[in-house]
Amino acid sequence: MHDIGSQDGTDNLVMECVEGETLSKRLEKGPLPLDQALKYGAQVAGALDKAHRAGIVHRDLKPSNIMLTASGAKLLDFGLAKPAAPLAELATMTVTKEESPVTQQGTIVGTFQYMSPEQVEGKEVDGRSDIFSLGAVLYEMVTGKKAFDGKSQLSVASAILEKEPAPISTIKPMTPPALDHAIRRSLAKGPGERWQSAYDVKIELEWIAQGGSGIPTAGKPKGSAWVAWLLALILSGTALFVAGYFSRSIPQGQPMRASLSATPDAPFTISSSIPGSMAISPNGRLLTFTAKAKEAAPQLWVRSLDSLASHPLAGTENAFAPFWSPDSRWIAFFSNGKLKKVEASGGPVETLCDAPTGRGGTWSRGGLILFSPNISQPLYQIAATGGTARPLTQMDAARQEVTHRWPQFLPDGKHYLFFVRTSTPGMTGVYVGVLGSDQHSQVMSGLTNAVYAEPGYLLFGRGDVIIAQPFDLGRMQVAGVPVRVASGVSAMSAANYVNFSVSQTHTLIYSSANTEIDRQLCWYDRQGKQLSKLGQPEYASGPQLSPDGKKLALRLLTQPVGNFEIWVYDLARGLQARTSFSGLTVSGPVWSPDGLQLAISHSTQQASGDHMYLLQADGTGKEEPIEQPSLESLGNYPSSWSPNGHLLLFDHQDKSGKISMWVLPLSGDRRPYTFLETPLQRANGQVFAGWALGCLRVERLWER
Repeated sequence: MHDIGSQDGTDNLVMECVEGETLSKRLEKGPLPLDQALKYGAQVAGALDKAHRAGIVHRDLKPSNIMLTASGAKLLDFGLAKPAAPLAELATMTVTKEESPVTQQGTIVGTFQYMSPEQVEGKEVDGRSDIFSLGAVLYEMVTGKKAFDGKSQLSVASAILEKEPAPISTIKPMTPPALDHAIRRSLAKGPGERWQSAYDVKIELEWIAQGGSGIPTAGKPKGSAWVAWLLALILSGTALFVAGYFSRSIPQGQPMRASLSATPDAPFTISSSIPGSMAISPNGRLLTFTAKAKEAAPQLWVRSLDSLASHPLAGTENAFAPFWSPDSRWIAFFSNGKLKKVEASGGPVETLCDAPTGRGGTWSRGGLILFSPNISQPLYQIAATGGTARPLTQMDAARQEVTHRWPQFLPDGKHYLFFVRTSTPGMTGVYVGVLGSDQHSQVMSGLTNAVYAEPGYLLFGRGDVIIAQPFDLGRMQVAGVPVRVASGVSAMSAANYVNFSVSQTHTLIYSSANTEIDRQLCWYDRQGKQLSKLGQPEYASGPQLSPDGKKLALRLLTQPVGNFEIWVYDLARGLQARTSFSGLTVSGPVWSPDGLQLAISHSTQQASGDHMYLLQADGTGKEEPIEQPSLESLGNYPSSWSPNGHLLLFDHQDKSGKISMWVLPLSGDRRPYTFLETPLQRANGQVFAGWALGCLRVERLWER
């Protein structure tokens, strides 16, 4: 809608003129070609995602409300996007013919075939109801038939509540199984069993489209004929579900699974803040994982898969993201701001170099280690015997790259895969590089890491599913039909990581623990009683109330790039608006005393590390850098603003990863100075005013 006005006593609405034909009109000619169905389906899912993020549920998604234009599909008619009205009486459920493509107020004629079960039952609905309707529309686009039909609206309602539509394969046998699965999951009767966001549907359809028609390519193994070699180990918070070893005695198409329990007094450590908690050795015989014994820090443990016992590796406290040497003798890992290594049989731990916040590594047969030392840095290389770490890759400014992470050497020992996050749509994904060059090219788009596995497959995540797709080492490209390998796999969107590992002997290990949990904002009283909820569950962190208590700022995982951005809730009006648009990982927010500004931190193409900026809390204007460029560091992160508005307390992380507390004056030359620096890590300081003298004090709220 462009305008609302009045002319000569007549009220009018000025709206967009959308040229094209409705999907319902197009379906009169029959089902859509597969590529068009996937394209339009993904575009509609993207439109729903934007609406849902704005707190709007369409409630009337159907072919007649989708317009096919020259530029793609457009989702129209949000006339029923409001609190659900009571259903009509059963006596009126007698007509299923669609009388008009326009939603008619006060009637349900023509929309029953696309209603969700909760809509039919008159229950409260959310975005998952629209996902059910989208599934019904997708089913009709592919098959040319309605998912639910009947002689009356009563019989249609009964089908929606109790019956499943005919399998797509019985109507369109060449439909990719992945698309059949995507639609069936959308049409699950229970909202909790469906895709949980329209964005998930969008990326699933886009992935299916990238994989081609889904018809097996000549010369390539089919489905379970090759999946059998990939035997699954499943790691959960209490037990390790393990596949047996691959051997010639295992028949094709019969993967094996078993169970391993964690040490009774040292359960597995799987956390959303620890990317990478286990790795299987290249020879498939040993498993290393992080576990925490009572009154001890998490550390690495090792277990032979033909043994019932696990043993800890001394000196590996706070270890994460382990990876093996090619001979399965050594384990490299990140711990306490360093890259380290230790023999799998135990022994002294050797420190290789600084790595403040490691994001994965890989070890070549030539004795070279590639690793990501920090969240917002390129890859580095270092000899496995130690020495000086040197940059290997370089951020591509044209693609607006902001991080390189999760590297893996390919079999030739020269090429390597790694994950690149960018702020350019479609360019985030898996890339391939080669030693001796800082150039790299995209292999596939996506939001998670990928791993190469023999005999020629690329394994990667889509949501909670591990996918395997043939990979041509000669052309360095994916080719052929992607196949679903495992589901229910834990993922960390913020770290672009899916928790799995694969050996050279065709054994897969993955975590099924639910580490990617959306956080529900809730109000509590001082006695701990929950009063109410705020918004919908989302992957959020760092909520901060404004000084007047009327607004709430927080960090939300913003798609499709997969970065954190700052959003602000207007608590009185129940509105939510995005405030930062850096396209980069953001920390903060910290409110100014007058509630007009927010202090945040993020990385840039122009400077290394993370630096601090000021934003207008209402989202207007441009962000303002507030640091002197002479302050070199891996990152500076605001933690508190003085009540008089003159000083900003922040955490300063130096090149070694050590964190200390600094103060930045917000007037004059803005020259920062050290406030507190000790051998301990100190962060998240808070400033408050003393009641008598008005002096400033700093309370250390967290130490590590």
